Amino acid sequence: MNYQNLSGKSAVITGASRGIGAATASYLARNGMKVLLAARSKSQIETVASTLRASGAIAEAMVCDVRRFSEVENLIQFCKEQFGSLDLLVNNAGVIDPITRLSDSDPDVWGRIVDTNFKGVYHGLRAAIPVMQKQNEGTIINISSGAATGALEGWSHYCSTKAAVLSLTRCADKEYREQGIRVVGLSPGTVATDMQVKIKESGINPVSQLDFSSHISPEEVAQAIGYLACEGALRHLGADFSLKTEEGRIEAGLSPQKRNKHL
Repeated sequence: MNYQNLSGKSAVITGASRGIGAATASYLARNGMKVLLAARSKSQIETVASTLRASGAIAEAMVCDVRRFSEVENLIQFCKEQFGSLDLLVNNAGVIDPITRLSDSDPDVWGRIVDTNFKGVYHGLRAAIPVMQKQNEGTIINISSGAATGALEGWSHYCSTKAAVLSLTRCADKEYREQGIRVVGLSPGTVATDMQVKIKESGINPVSQLDFSSHISPEEVAQAIGYLACEGALRHLGADFSLKTEEGRIEAGLSPQKRNKHL
């Protein structure tokens, strides 16, 4: 993999305070990218950014609630002003809690999850695309899931929002591929993050019965994001690239071991 394609470029990662987002910020920074970490928790993202800066990386942190377009727009503009360009946006912010069946769900809470998982991605696309149009290039990676194409009990909010994100990926690719903007989804399967703790606690559907050791690490997902940010996106434009197959893992430079067949 030619990581020289990343060196000196800039990336915005949402949901970067922990899990996939924090691992991705670290991975991209180690490979020479300037990274802007975004999340709702100021202390957490600043801790991650400070750690990266201590290792010599160029890293900034900014509080951002992806449910609010004005905050996402400010995030993207800050990246452009601070780093000179916006080369990569990773739409990673997402939630699944509370896990509950439809008849027990709270309509207001369900709606807030839609605002984060679906509208948050739209806000990222809407803010980033005009900047990338002026540059005539840029990559947007939307974190997806096998839940986008499969129904799971208790996950109506998560499954439906991830299906909507896949549709956004397809639409954005159709509209902007010819302008040099690469839009791709990444379906990592189940990942050893705090989200899996919530899933385990719910006791609903087979995913909650999985042992924590069966999930892949956030660092593996980060490496796949690095692959897509280099040249990998060109093979999967407008689609979800999956880490659930031996072929996908090998393509991303990971061990071919099939540890992650879920979602």
